[in-house]
Amino acid sequence: MTARASASAEFDRQLATLLRRGHPAAAGLSRSDFRGRLEPLRAVAVGLGHDDFVLVVGSALVSAPSAIGLVRRRGRPAASMLSPPLLADFAPIDAVALPAPDAYLVTAVQTGADNRGVTPDTALARILAAGRSPLTLDEGIALVTQFPEAVSKNGGFSLAGSRCGDKRVCALWISNGAPKLGWCWAGNPHSWLGTASCDERLGA
Repeated sequence: MTARASASAEFDRQLATLLRRGHPAAAGLSRSDFRGRLEPLRAVAVGLGHDDFVLVVGSALVSAPSAIGLVRRRGRPAASMLSPPLLADFAPIDAVALPAPDAYLVTAVQTGADNRGVTPDTALARILAAGRSPLTLDEGIALVTQFPEAVSKNGGFSLAGSRCGDKRVCALWISNGAPKLGWCWAGNPHSWLGTASCDERLGA
C-alpha cells in the first residue's frame, strides 16, 4: 500500500469510528451531513504522505461532555469527574492556534512518557521549546476515541493545551479499567502522568 493510500485508509477508519460511536447524533447532524463536514480533511490527510494523524472533532461540533461519553476502551465506557459546565470552561491557551473550530487533524501525537514525574507547567515549557504544541481537551478526547490504548494503567497524560483560568489541567488516565477524564494541578508532578503534545494542526 502506498503512503497516500495508507493515509486515506486511516482517514476512512477514523471516520467510521466516529460514525459508529454516535458522533453525528451528538452533533445534531445526519450521518451524511456529518460525513460531509469532515470529508474535506481527507485531502489534507492524504497530502501528509503518512497516517500518523488524529481526526479531531471540536467542541463547536460535539461538546466535550458528549464526546467523552462516546469513548470506549476494551468495551468499557469512559467517565468524567468534571461537570459539563466546568468542561465548557476549558479553552485553548494562547500558545495554541486552532485551524478550525469544528474539525481538523493533529499530527505526530505523543502522550509524553518522557514527561512523567514532571509538572504540567514544566512539561509545557519543554514542549513549546521543542517546537511542538500541547494537546487540548478536545484533542485528548479525540486521541482516545481513535486509539483507546493510548491511555493505559499508570500511563495517563495531561492536556496542558486547555485551561480554565485557574491552576487546573485536564488529564486522562485509567480507573477501574476504564478511561477517566479528570484534572490535576499544573504545579504538581505525577509519576503516572505525562503531558501530551502534537507536531501540528491542519484544517481543510
